Amino acid sequence: MRMPFRLLAPLPICPLSDARLSKISQMSVGSTQISDLTYDQLAWCNNWYIREDTLQSAINKLVNFQYNQTLSHLWGGGMMSSSDGQRFPISVKSRIATANPRYFGYGKGLTFYSWTSDQFSQYGSRVIPTTIRDATYVLDAILDNETELEILEHTTDTAGYTELIFALFDLLGMQFSPRIRDIGDQKIYRIDKTEHYKHLNPVLKRTIKPEKILKSWDDILRAVASIKLGWVTASLFISKLQSYPRKNILTKAIQEYGRKISSIYIPTYLCDSDLQRRVGSQLNKGESIHKLRRFLLFANEGKIRKSQIEDITNQASALTLVTNAVIVWNTRYIKAGIDQLQQEGYAVSESDLSHISPCRFDHINKYGKYFFNVESELNRKQLRPLRNTKD
Repeated sequence: MRMPFRLLAPLPICPLSDARLSKISQMSVGSTQISDLTYDQLAWCNNWYIREDTLQSAINKLVNFQYNQTLSHLWGGGMMSSSDGQRFPISVKSRIATANPRYFGYGKGLTFYSWTSDQFSQYGSRVIPTTIRDATYVLDAILDNETELEILEHTTDTAGYTELIFALFDLLGMQFSPRIRDIGDQKIYRIDKTEHYKHLNPVLKRTIKPEKILKSWDDILRAVASIKLGWVTASLFISKLQSYPRKNILTKAIQEYGRKISSIYIPTYLCDSDLQRRVGSQLNKGESIHKLRRFLLFANEGKIRKSQIEDITNQASALTLVTNAVIVWNTRYIKAGIDQLQQEGYAVSESDLSHISPCRFDHINKYGKYFFNVESELNRKQLRPLRNTKD
């Protein structure tokens, strides 16, 4: 992201909160010497650039750059993604923080929920309470996606799966392919209980009621159209449906439709080893990126020290931006290394390259001094020379 530092000095600085002022003071010249930028320069950039929409715009540019790299298409076509939550403790009072002894002991924390493409790029992130199930937010970034990625299939773990989600994905024209824990205990429905299936009869113990779906079909289509057009966020709509599931006729109708879709998916998943590998591989990509994100969020021992939801959201978006920057940088230099090997006569197979991951961070020094010489970097015509590891 370009930062016009030459224009920083004359412009006024807006007042900052004590926490943000302290962080900027620590980074400026004359304190810890983390960077060569002055307090005024850092504060100006913080006021004018660090907000959700500008950070998301920068994230989109990096995702699009990754999409157009040759090597990334060996990892995926940009049509599949996954989402998962990553939990962080919070050491200050915040209304979004919740207690969860399993993850935070006697303290509180929150969840950074992020969306990862099959090309290892992350196109969205959101801050959510740890006590709310991930499935509520699964659709948000997919529907808000403004990158070149065309997401047609999405996977999650068990926490992202409900019958409502199965229904909404199908109605929106996408494939939902979760990895479900204890899949043998899942319920499979049939429409006509008079029909008998040779191998499935023992597990077909319940029946779908099509009349519920048909009776509310127009309302279902209107609701899905509202989500598709952005008149209401998917998470808000899902949370409202889940508030009174037993009383809400529309909730029952969508759940009934979701039971039909899940009853098709579960046997397919059990019998299709390719689908299982594809889902597992994509979820593993998300897990490897989580390790990178935790490595990058090293300040304050990995604890969140912001109380306002706006500041926490900005921190989550900034983390996603830096994560994508590392992924893009690694991808470019891995490709340069491969080109060098090919020039030296080594045979490189594309099938081998598909197993390489750009989530490595051993070579990143997260401590020390940071330089932001934007002008010289923009004028650089080629990559930095590769290191020669030969003895």
